[in-house]
Amino acid sequence: MPAAEPITSSSPTKAQCRPATLGGDLRVALTRVSRALRSRRGGADLPEGQFGVLTVLHKHGGMTPGALATHERIRPPSMTRTVNALVELGLVHKVEHPTDGRQVVVALTDAGVLEVKETRRRRDAWLTQQLTALTPEERETLARASDLLTRIAAR
Repeated sequence: MPAAEPITSSSPTKAQCRPATLGGDLRVALTRVSRALRSRRGGADLPEGQFGVLTVLHKHGGMTPGALATHERIRPPSMTRTVNALVELGLVHKVEHPTDGRQVVVALTDAGVLEVKETRRRRDAWLTQQLTALTPEERETLARASDLLTRIAAR
């Protein structure tokens, strides 16, 4: 991996702080960072939609395919295809629903847990490397921005 280039920044202008201008600038910056993070994948090299299902199961535990589809805001047939692909890869398995024999519950396998952890480790390592190129003051600014972005996302 190439060494991180130093990152320099200056104080923003008043125009850059206007909501419309800042919104556009943040959208572009967040999209680029998100794209760079998504490109760091675990050994299975999963598409982001499949990895998203693994992370939901890792966080919330086993779920029905319908509940997964609702959570991920996709149509049930699409989720069925995603779950079946993950089953074939050995990253999830289906078990009988405890109270409804017509349904199954999708749960992570040990390999699925490892895939989530490895992908997160790679993404965290990349971001950590980028942050080391910043000054302590810039990292402090990003820590404050992280809190603000979390508030925006919660709305």
